[in-house]
Amino acid sequence: MPQKDYLFTSESVSEGHPDKVCDRISDSIVDAFLAAEPNARVAAETLCTTNFVALAGEVRGPDSLDHDTYKQIARDAIKAIGYEQHGFHWKDAEIISHIHSQSADIAVGVDAAGNKDEGAGDQGIMFGYACTETPELMPAPIQYSHEILRRMAEARHSGAVAGFGPDSKSQVTLRYVDGKPVGATSVVVSTQHAADLDQEQVRELVRPFVTAVLPDGWMCPEAEFYVNPTGRFVIGGPDGDAGLTGRKIIVDTYGGAAPHGGGAFSGKDPSKVDRSAAYAARYLAKNVVAAGLADRCTIQLSYAIGVSKPLSVYVNTDGTARVDESRLPDVLQQVMDLSPRGIIEHLGLRRAIYARTSAYGHFGRTPDADGGFSWERTDLVDGLKAAFGA
Repeated sequence: MPQKDYLFTSESVSEGHPDKVCDRISDSIVDAFLAAEPNARVAAETLCTTNFVALAGEVRGPDSLDHDTYKQIARDAIKAIGYEQHGFHWKDAEIISHIHSQSADIAVGVDAAGNKDEGAGDQGIMFGYACTETPELMPAPIQYSHEILRRMAEARHSGAVAGFGPDSKSQVTLRYVDGKPVGATSVVVSTQHAADLDQEQVRELVRPFVTAVLPDGWMCPEAEFYVNPTGRFVIGGPDGDAGLTGRKIIVDTYGGAAPHGGGAFSGKDPSKVDRSAAYAARYLAKNVVAAGLADRCTIQLSYAIGVSKPLSVYVNTDGTARVDESRLPDVLQQVMDLSPRGIIEHLGLRRAIYARTSAYGHFGRTPDADGGFSWERTDLVDGLKAAFGA
């Protein structure tokens, strides 16, 4: 029997967190390539530390995109996040690039040719998940953690609140009763701040963002509301800690409430199934739950490099299915082609839509008019209902 009463915690980090700075730069490079050539190949990695950024990886695309372009993309991303501080400034940070051309061996395995369809960009396993805990069909702890920081960032960028710096983290612990969240038992927010603010002032700046996000009556006890527990957080971002692309994969997905295949998303074009198949798995799981076929749905897909078809499709509804769960793998493959090409075309992934995914989660977002977050659509609901006569 699954546990019904428990506490569960998830964390988020803001766009100014060192790892997220790196994700933003890497995804901005992906966007630049896809804007210039939709079939471009990109695997971009970023490292950042005190006033220094290093770029590496392999690409295939227009010659007009060169090392100077990559460096400018990095500067623009740092500026957009808001870093203009001693120790990390978009204008004078040292940036080096060692990005090079894609391996011909990888290209041969992945590219479509003759009767061969486009193959997966790597082997691996990918998971998707959805549940009824929030309107976004996401686990509540991670959704609330993201939303607190996203709203704080909006207030910082707009000037509505003075004193916040770009770097911040949140952590929300919820109590579950009979398997459903009923309230917060603790909330942690650590945010970089102006030097003239003390801990209590920062606490009161943060408070309204937490209370606005949590449902009415869900706020944790005052003694369990922690803001900047160390007392001071003036030095932040890459000046305070080094960052790397792809180091926040649980933050990027379901906050630990569902399995993770292990592959990061940022810096990768959609031929890499680490990214595109994880999006497809979320899309399918969300549509299963949105269709009312189950209250929770976990989907696993697996691939081999250069092979177009998935090697396995696994579905688990944790005992919440209202239909024959054993039919779901076949039905899902009928409503969506799960080859890399099929996923890319169905979700429209060969577009410059990835920099916006680099912070506040890849899932639980609102689909954009230009195709961003297309995997959050629920346009398979009618087809799934029809397949089960629901």
